[in-house]
Amino acid sequence: MTCLKFSLTSLLVSFVICTAVHAQQTRVLPRSTPEAEAVSSKGIIAFLDAASKSKNEFHSIMILRHGKVVAEGWWNPYSASLKHTMYSTSKSFTATAAGFAISEKRLSIDDKVISFFPNDLPDTVSPYLAELTVKDVLMMSDGQEPDPTSTVVPRDSNWVKGFLALPFLHKPGTTFLYNSLGTYMLSAIVQKVTGQKIIDYLKPRLFDPLGIEGIDWETNYQGINTGGWGLRLKTEDMAKFGQLFLQKGMWNGKQILPANWVQEASTVKIIQHPNYSQEKRDSSDWEQGYCYQMWRCRHNAFRADGAFGQFIIIMPDKDAVVAITAETPDMQNEIDLVWKYLLPAMSDDKLADDKTNDAILKKKLSALALEVPAKNASVLEKELSGKTFSFDTNERHIKNVSFLFKDGTCHVTLKTDTAAYDLDYGAGKWVQGTTAKAGPNLLFAAKENYRSLKPFKIDGAYTWKDEHTLQLTLRYIESPHTETFLCHFDNNNISINAENSYDYGKKKIEIKGMLMQ
Repeated sequence: MTCLKFSLTSLLVSFVICTAVHAQQTRVLPRSTPEAEAVSSKGIIAFLDAASKSKNEFHSIMILRHGKVVAEGWWNPYSASLKHTMYSTSKSFTATAAGFAISEKRLSIDDKVISFFPNDLPDTVSPYLAELTVKDVLMMSDGQEPDPTSTVVPRDSNWVKGFLALPFLHKPGTTFLYNSLGTYMLSAIVQKVTGQKIIDYLKPRLFDPLGIEGIDWETNYQGINTGGWGLRLKTEDMAKFGQLFLQKGMWNGKQILPANWVQEASTVKIIQHPNYSQEKRDSSDWEQGYCYQMWRCRHNAFRADGAFGQFIIIMPDKDAVVAITAETPDMQNEIDLVWKYLLPAMSDDKLADDKTNDAILKKKLSALALEVPAKNASVLEKELSGKTFSFDTNERHIKNVSFLFKDGTCHVTLKTDTAAYDLDYGAGKWVQGTTAKAGPNLLFAAKENYRSLKPFKIDGAYTWKDEHTLQLTLRYIESPHTETFLCHFDNNNISINAENSYDYGKKKIEIKGMLMQ
């Protein structure tokens, strides 16, 4: 009896251990060293050095070879535990939701879009609108021009109805035009046939099997995920998604996503500019052909692609995946660095250990950081502390701003037409915090749709540019973006130049105010 108890206990312990190990393997990708997977540490170092001198602000990178992470790094204050706004990388996940629905026969690629929304149709359905299929939407050939997103999102409470009401100028399936609202329509269609938002529909099919947790996705007032944008993931989650496509839908020995869908979704369906010369097409990663909410790249690669440089680059020829988050004014320049330094670093032959460069690489990766505003002081700190400045009506809707300097922190209370926000900025250091104040966003017109994402994580720092000019830098560290206030004090007057990082100095809003007595 004692032996039987011991055997049952041993079996139970073994089962628990195996289950825990499997769960850990699902949640975390396996790690290796670069040379063990035939990647040159020296080549990755060269990439990091070039990135530091480039126009691109990198936030994270993860490099996979043969299914293993060989290098990973986050530029402080970004970190592995943080989500990051995906922008249009979200589209590839929306298409994957459509792929699952098609594989479950809830949906057909040839289904007409109007068939899902009989109560939202315009009074007259044009022939081109009547022809529009799910496939046309997947391949960005809806037939509209221009992209209706910026028209419909701020104007219409019912985006489906707004999309269908606009003119369709081209025969669907014939002309490429990037259409983010079209991707929203895919989200609405999948929700229509499954009864679930796509984030919930994907959970047991994609997110749970890959161990992707703690994500969120913007939802509009109709309760539909925005689809074309709005997903927030960690860098490792991005890498897992890329690895799933590299493995043709297989994960831990199980076919998670049908292999035929992976093939369909990642091969060319339409050429963006068929009249371009071959030379012009060969020089651009945006002219290699569009798939189903994915782009083909040079070097026989393909990618999920989001504004300001959110990339999941899948390289079948190299059995590699590169995931990047960033904020860049030149996405081609960012991806060029991958081709120039990382691609040639991946060898088809075995590589000898390179302990020297591996150690240098580890040190570089652990020390990655964005520049912190310099620690400068001003005699004005004592004078300004406790003071409040009021403003006339302005574009930023700021009514008044108060300052309090204490223990190396500038505490700012900012009151708008509708709310008050307390923000902390460190002297020569980042001060972490959260706020309900929405930060810069390319889809600012749809800001009400990310109300569910609050509170936003922030890091603030301040510096004095001169004795009378205070710079407040606020990083929204689950997004690519930063907000900067340059405050100039002149006796009892204040002027603030407000700037969003993605404007790159091209747009500044000046707000003028006076000391409140």
